[in-house]
Amino acid sequence: MPTNRILARRTANMGASAIREILKVVSRPGMVSLAGGIPAPESFPLAIVREITGTVVEKYGSTAFQYGHTEGFLPLREALVDYLVEKGIDTTSDRILISSGSQGVLDSLGKILINPGDRVALEAPTYLGALQAFAPYEPNYVQIASDDQGMLPDALAAALSHRGVKFIYLVPNFQNPTGRTLSMKRRRAIAGIIQRFDTLLVEDDPYGDLRYRGTPMPPIQTLAPDHVVYLSTLSKIFAPGLRMGFCLAPGEISHWLVLAKQGVDLHTSTFNQALAAEYLAGGHLKRHLPSIVALYRPRQEAMLDAMARFFPSSFTWSVPDGGMFIWVKGPEGMDMEAVNKMAVTRMTAFVPGTFFFARPGDGRETMRLNYTMADEKTLTGAIKTIGDVLEEALMEMHGQAGSVNYRR
Repeated sequence: MPTNRILARRTANMGASAIREILKVVSRPGMVSLAGGIPAPESFPLAIVREITGTVVEKYGSTAFQYGHTEGFLPLREALVDYLVEKGIDTTSDRILISSGSQGVLDSLGKILINPGDRVALEAPTYLGALQAFAPYEPNYVQIASDDQGMLPDALAAALSHRGVKFIYLVPNFQNPTGRTLSMKRRRAIAGIIQRFDTLLVEDDPYGDLRYRGTPMPPIQTLAPDHVVYLSTLSKIFAPGLRMGFCLAPGEISHWLVLAKQGVDLHTSTFNQALAAEYLAGGHLKRHLPSIVALYRPRQEAMLDAMARFFPSSFTWSVPDGGMFIWVKGPEGMDMEAVNKMAVTRMTAFVPGTFFFARPGDGRETMRLNYTMADEKTLTGAIKTIGDVLEEALMEMHGQAGSVNYRR
């Protein structure tokens, strides 16, 4: 049967994740991959899971294995109220919607908000998963300029003034892919802008708890609650395989998100929600989070130290206070897809940055590096390998036979 006759037109806007395709290529034994964006297995609280699994069965019995409410398992929603209070978000359990990972919320938002041709504003670069979630609904993306402190409020205001934007998508803490964090001054400015233009902001916060230095800043949701959909996940601080996300949305949007979820999966796994409820309510996250931070902080420091030693001086990079990623920018004309192919032949891989831009061809000279999945010694060796490849690529680009200066 010819499938081209029965596939919906929207499938033309759907494609495989570039990162997942890269991960397939680099999954062979011996490959050092800095390409993924996944938590280290050592960060998973296996002993805690063993303990709370028995607690869940004893406490909830058959309820933990039964169909549940679309909005979510009530004990988890109640535990999330206390979790969000610590972030400055004052809410009630009936306003929280549980999802199968925050990716499910992104898809549902696309489904209920985007008509073909609607303009969606986002950072440049931005989270690839958001682009994939929204793309089937045929938006026109408006890339908002950003710098080391995140999205530029003046650029956002200009876009809202002239382009009729449907909503804005933003990752304010340790952004994927750049690792940047939006400054407090800009959070206030953006909150004022979305209120002035009466525009919705989707605030995606999966990395906020992974802070290694500095002081946490309140979500933009606390500054403009009626204009923000706040979404997050327990994937980075509990276990990604449980697919546990949640969101807090203004009333009418929350209603439509529930209806969209009913058509997809009825509800998120009850048993997994019960595990998450006990993880939060039992104080396990507070006790376990410092060990995750203690695992990742020296890995990030090792990568940054190695980059200072081994990367050519014409390259710059972010120095995040937390999260999972470092963003690298090379000189104009550098092709990081070609560089990555060279690195793969030496059993090292990263993600070319061009995949994180809504406009095809942008960011060809950039790359994203992940440091959570390898120890410090391995990271140092991998950065040395990438540095060697970058040096060779620079010499080829400039037609030089000599060496390129390292940062030292």
